[in-house]
Amino acid sequence: MVKSTSKDAQDLFRSLHSAYSATPTNLKIIDLYVVFSVFTALIQVAYMALVGSFPFNSFLSGVLSCIGTAVLAVCLRIQVNKENKEFKDLAPERAFADFVLCNLVLHLVIINFLG
Repeated sequence: MVKSTSKDAQDLFRSLHSAYSATPTNLKIIDLYVVFSVFTALIQVAYMALVGSFPFNSFLSGVLSCIGTAVLAVCLRIQVNKENKEFKDLAPERAFADFVLCNLVLHLVIINFLG
């Protein structure tokens, strides 16, 4: 069995950093938005664990809104990525319009769920 060392972990982080530094800026912005959305959902879950979940549908709406937005942003990232050959014929403007429309539908459902 091979033992992993801290040198292996450092090499892994260096290679990940060098590969991510070559990522275009628009994809990095989308990644930051995804991280923010997931972080907001985690804050809501922590708040619910500490304070309680009296209006449970409000808590559920907030968390599902954050997670749904993150999923839609990941879909946008996949469609906008130039290295992805599956969506090479799709214009970035069309992908962004799909993202906005799906977010609108998502949040209309979330607001309807609130009552």
